[in-house]
Amino acid sequence: MVSSKHGTELRGLARSVLQPGFVGTEAPDWVLREIADGLASVVLFSRNIVTPEQVARLTGRLRAENPELIIAIDEEAGDVTRIESATGSTRPGNFALGTVDDTELTEAVAADLGRQLRAIGVSLDYAPSADVNSNPDNPIIGVRSFGVHAKVVSRHTGAWIRGLQSAGVAACAKHFPGHGDVAVDSHHGLPVYDADREQIAEQALPPFRAALAAGVRAVMSGHLLVPAYDPDLPATLSRRILHRLLREELGFDGIVVTDAIEMGAVADRYGIGGAAVRAVAAGADAVCVGGENAEEATARQLVDALANAVVSGGLAEERLAEAAHRVRGFASWSTGLRPVHAADWDAGRIGFAAARRAIRLHGAVQSVLPLVNAPHVVELVPTTNLAIGKETPWGVATPLGERLPGTTSVRVRREDLRSPVTALEAHALAPATGRPLVVVVRDASRHPWMARALAHLLAARPDTIVVEMGLPGTPLPATAQIFTHGATAASGVAAAEVLAGAL
Repeated sequence: MVSSKHGTELRGLARSVLQPGFVGTEAPDWVLREIADGLASVVLFSRNIVTPEQVARLTGRLRAENPELIIAIDEEAGDVTRIESATGSTRPGNFALGTVDDTELTEAVAADLGRQLRAIGVSLDYAPSADVNSNPDNPIIGVRSFGVHAKVVSRHTGAWIRGLQSAGVAACAKHFPGHGDVAVDSHHGLPVYDADREQIAEQALPPFRAALAAGVRAVMSGHLLVPAYDPDLPATLSRRILHRLLREELGFDGIVVTDAIEMGAVADRYGIGGAAVRAVAAGADAVCVGGENAEEATARQLVDALANAVVSGGLAEERLAEAAHRVRGFASWSTGLRPVHAADWDAGRIGFAAARRAIRLHGAVQSVLPLVNAPHVVELVPTTNLAIGKETPWGVATPLGERLPGTTSVRVRREDLRSPVTALEAHALAPATGRPLVVVVRDASRHPWMARALAHLLAARPDTIVVEMGLPGTPLPATAQIFTHGATAASGVAAAEVLAGAL
């Protein structure tokens, strides 16, 4: 029989390990009540953000309930952005930084981001992605990775962490033990990393070792099955991976945060509550939730699930208390550091400069650039994954139109091509008669419909200029190509500058 006092204590411990999201640009009453009752963390998403000033007010109100509240965000400063989701990131993403391969630049970009995040009240950033994108068909990582080779990813992971944490914002290396060699999106299913331990040690673990060497404060687990270590449980729910590998073998002593616990890879099998209990039992210290399930009822469900699991014997009270203690210790890390103000970060100068350095040209570029006449721009738009989100603007047409007035554009999606030739003729070739044609793609090598549409356009207009804003793929012979290595706003501006002759 559990006493009322003991039950209250258990629920307090459970609140300490949750990192829930919420809806709205002001603090909901239920979140404030939960913080007053012991909730130690919250996480912000793009739905919570309008302006830096508004976010600073929001975080100030949240911390009025607890000055040491952990306020987290999933801000990779690339294709995955929350603070600039309405406009696109003014910084290039990881793949662009890895392409430049200047660790001082990577550190400077991350430090600039850290100053901005600290100025708006964020203390933990779920970044960087330390995954090596060794599978070109990976649907979830791609340009979020620093590259396809472990050595490149390792040195830039360390640099990014040093830069961010120099500003007083904790970094969180993800997605342990490495999400780069999979072919399934863990939002929807369970990916399998089917490599042996030797391969994993050579391919996936070096960036995490580099993260630990750089003093990373947090590590996020990945929702993927790694049979070499645990043939039954995803990494987030596996004590063999979170405790034996990460804690004992690699020596990590910071906090372990789960990837969003409502993702299909774990929630479809165990339910949100069951997955949370298993994650904490396995060695996770904080449970991220609320990207999709951001209601008060979900937070209460998880508090109940964790507390009840202790009562039923499914979760050791000592493990829950250890996780809560580690989170509370982490919460005090940045409270004593000096405040950062908006004037301390450069509002894009470093980011745009880095995006320009990441541009690569191929083919008959010199014969067609710079453009003299305003072009017609066709942007082939893929379906993005939930990590990137649907709302973040990307492309070249808008910044190019600012430099070449009269530029016209159209966006074409897979569903638009019920009759591919007819649709492309109407949207792309006819408006481009007598004008330059610029076709913008994003991971064309991963989307067969996009590759087919591009091939049709090139056959009809061999003088087409192709801008690839995803993974570069194989260069097209005798075609003028611009590779941006990411689809951020900064990358789009850099490509537009090349097209207009301003770079």
